[in-house]
Amino acid sequence: MELNLPRLHEAIGRAIPDHDCLIHRDRHLSWAAVTDRTRRFAAALAFHGIGRHGSLADCEPWESPHDHVALYLHNGTEYLEAMLGTMKAGGAAVNVNYRYVADELRYLLTDSRSRALVHHEVFTPVLAEILDDLPDLELIIRVPDGSGHAPLPGSLDYEEMLDHADPDLPADMVEAWSGDDLYLLYTGGTTGAPKGVCWRQADFLVAALGMRDRSGSEYDSIGPIVERARDSALRALPSPPFMHGAAHWNAISAWLAGGTVVVQDHTDHLDPADLLDTCRREAVTSLLIVGDSFARPLIEELRRSPREVPTLRFVMSGGAALTPHVADELLEVLPQVTIVDVLGSSESGRQGTRSSKAGGGAAAGFDRSDGSTVLSEDLQGHLDPGAEELGWLAQGGRVPRGYLGDPDKTARTFPVIDGIRYSVPGDRARLLADGTIELHGRDAVTINTGGEKVFAEEVEAALKVHRSVIDAIVVGRPSPRWGSEVAAIVVIRDGEAVDDEELRESCAQHLARYKLPRTIVRRDHVMRSPAGKPDYAWAREQVLAETGSITP
Repeated sequence: MELNLPRLHEAIGRAIPDHDCLIHRDRHLSWAAVTDRTRRFAAALAFHGIGRHGSLADCEPWESPHDHVALYLHNGTEYLEAMLGTMKAGGAAVNVNYRYVADELRYLLTDSRSRALVHHEVFTPVLAEILDDLPDLELIIRVPDGSGHAPLPGSLDYEEMLDHADPDLPADMVEAWSGDDLYLLYTGGTTGAPKGVCWRQADFLVAALGMRDRSGSEYDSIGPIVERARDSALRALPSPPFMHGAAHWNAISAWLAGGTVVVQDHTDHLDPADLLDTCRREAVTSLLIVGDSFARPLIEELRRSPREVPTLRFVMSGGAALTPHVADELLEVLPQVTIVDVLGSSESGRQGTRSSKAGGGAAAGFDRSDGSTVLSEDLQGHLDPGAEELGWLAQGGRVPRGYLGDPDKTARTFPVIDGIRYSVPGDRARLLADGTIELHGRDAVTINTGGEKVFAEEVEAALKVHRSVIDAIVVGRPSPRWGSEVAAIVVIRDGEAVDDEELRESCAQHLARYKLPRTIVRRDHVMRSPAGKPDYAWAREQVLAETGSITP
């Protein structure tokens, strides 16, 4: 059966209309209310001519038959409503990084050819700078947020627009909902320009969200999905911004399990006290974070101000894996939870998981998901378990169609090998003897020093083992002897002192000596995206500004 998100959401909503579906601050929206509001949003888009134009069957893998609606929003009920409502109208939503400056925003909206945009009013000044450069943008919908900016000319108020729309959608619009409808996800652009990944919804729901029955088989009807959802007690809080794939994937997964999505009160920055308080107040059972950059503030807050979060059973990490010692520290302050690391990417979906509990220790490798494999260096075949060769983490089966508007990058990232189309986003990995995946990191941030490859993530993890290091980011810098050498920026815990040699010796307990950072720069923070992704361009600038471009 080909799954489709609007059809699934409405089927579950009919079964549990009065259950909580979406919560933010004092707004508790039932499943019936979310169905009504997303239908109204769809009707408003359709009124302005925004929807589906043609068939996916007539499109190249890098083309879209949909109008695109950009979501330039902080987390809130409007983000998920607008995403789902856009799908109901036959469009495709575009996730926008709300930290973008004008040039970056112009690029994204131009590349995505967005015809409509939903924005929080706080972003009005940046949007106003580039409006004259966006001839495709025809509809602007504003979400008031108390920031005090005057509305852009011709923009519509979100709630007023819903109030004037009819939730009784035309039958042909509803009947057109299809597994062939695209789900569009723009990458973060941390290692290059952001690109829109084009997924068929039917492929996305299985490969990225794991929509399978308890036996691991794909569903052959909606009925069993609805039945499993009826008695769900899941209450999920995805703490990263929804503009990050891991966050809205987690939210949609919760919905498809019949759960409730909870949004924390403070959405413009990471506030660990607010996260924990929201979890307690709304009886959250599952919390999504992004690796160490989210876990460490939670750990520090719980040590500074211990509190019980009795309903919390799972802490998920998506978008970045937790280092084992940070996972152990998190389990010390939340001993009742199971930590689940999810391995995957925008281009591959879910490729593996690993879990840890208090007293049990974290697994070294990731258990593979269906279709996950490691290909050889030359992309000519699969590596066997236990092979010494470092290969490419790949995904077969249900994978994206391509990158929006980019046939060349589509061909490179989604090669056909022995008649099977794979997604190979660029992560290096080894297949361990027990069949689990040992992740080494993204090839784009690999440092080649004296002919040896060093993965930035492995050095970052080794640095953060030292108790005084609360964050780290690693890059290469030019070296006349080695070509490149390893350089690190570290953040040291307040009130503590540690010299460079001590940090290197701590790393040497976990890494070969050629991987140790030759240069260590101290800063009071590491620049990251709102989703916790490291900003490697910023790190290189900091290293070069501190040390110059070439080591004497």
